[in-house]
Amino acid sequence: MFFQLSLAILLLHLVDGNYFRTNSRRDDQCFCKLKGSIDDCTCNVDTVDYFNNMKIYPRIQSLLVRDYFRFYKINLKQDCPFWADDSKCAIRYCHVLPCQDDDIPEGLKGDVPRNIHLNESPVDKYRPNAQQLTNCRHSAKDHNIELGYLNTTISMENYKEFERWQRHDDAQDNFCVKESSPGEYVDLLLNPERYTGYKGVSAHRIWRSIYMENCFRPENSPHIFIQSSKMNGMCLEKRVFYRVISGLHASINIHLCSKYLLVSQDGLRASSDDNQWGPNLEELQRRFSSETTGGEGPIWLKNLYFTYLLQLRALAKAAPYLEREGYYTGNKVDDEDTRLAMNNILSIVKSFPEHFNETVMFTGGTQAQLLKEEFRQHFRNISRIMDCVGCEKCKLWGKLQIQGLGTALKILFSGKFDRWEPTLNNLNRKLFFLERSEIVALVNAFGRLSESIFELDRFRRMMR
Repeated sequence: MFFQLSLAILLLHLVDGNYFRTNSRRDDQCFCKLKGSIDDCTCNVDTVDYFNNMKIYPRIQSLLVRDYFRFYKINLKQDCPFWADDSKCAIRYCHVLPCQDDDIPEGLKGDVPRNIHLNESPVDKYRPNAQQLTNCRHSAKDHNIELGYLNTTISMENYKEFERWQRHDDAQDNFCVKESSPGEYVDLLLNPERYTGYKGVSAHRIWRSIYMENCFRPENSPHIFIQSSKMNGMCLEKRVFYRVISGLHASINIHLCSKYLLVSQDGLRASSDDNQWGPNLEELQRRFSSETTGGEGPIWLKNLYFTYLLQLRALAKAAPYLEREGYYTGNKVDDEDTRLAMNNILSIVKSFPEHFNETVMFTGGTQAQLLKEEFRQHFRNISRIMDCVGCEKCKLWGKLQIQGLGTALKILFSGKFDRWEPTLNNLNRKLFFLERSEIVALVNAFGRLSESIFELDRFRRMMR
């Protein structure tokens, strides 16, 4: 039902906006009317626009309202590791409303245990019980018990060391730092990403730290954003890193402009009861027009398409794995519907003819592997910076989208999904394991990019 409604709304927009008409002179002059190929990719903007707005967007919107994807577990109280958090929410809309226990589906309330000894002490779980010893004595009367008993107890110190080893092994594949505590569930539908008034020194410090300290940069580039004229002097891998971050930044800005807290006729901020959240074309022009960005704004918008293609490729690459996921929430009917809806989207994703090609990156021996590790560490650092965001709602969506993008990079570059086949047995599937939070973040982050491209087309129609 939701899918049909979304499709009907989409078709109404397309008919009303003359989606396929591009001969308007004013439209050609619009700064967000992007044309031509997307740098470092083989397809062009028009191809992505049609594919996303006609095929992906209606489907992804109907998928994200399902329980498996709408509930996201996050720790919003983790301390900033880099500086004292001195920021405050500018307006009340930035506070996140956590879920009540009754709202969470039964199947999501407890994480699936990795083993049946989850609640036992490290020592007790390996110690044989009295019944086992009795059975052993009765079945081996001529056996020396002292010599035959295999001592499987492990000290608490050793067990802690094993945990440290596991964290090290996990970190070799992950592009995001795992949170120190599980946090609590948040209903994403009740906490939409939109303008909250979070700006000024605190917000600028976040992006400055990301761009200036954690993005690869050409030498002698003092500006927070890398000028497009200097971009081609960087190697492919470093360009990809910058474009991915720039594209995510552009996407977030489009979300804020499309769901802006509007101003009423008397100049006062509208209250939440008035439902005055909507598109702000003037704000979009301020953030992206050539005149206000020194000609760089349209390049940032093109980077949005680049990031979209990278995440599209990650979904296609992980499709054999994701198609076998159960999407468990405890409701059999809903879980099966979610699986079918996800598989439908994955079939569309795989049909895209010109995917991003990650195989040309990090080739060339030892230096390439060192660059790959540097690439991963830079992104992990950005994931830690998200704990420094002062606005709760901004932190929620920032952490979710960074984890989603980090999961995409893990799929593309960890090497574990390169040879994945559905026929692999359960013993080997753990090599390709994705946490539930990673899957939820991956799909929601892709949904955010999809909505950005769709909203950008709506802004074009507003300009006409």
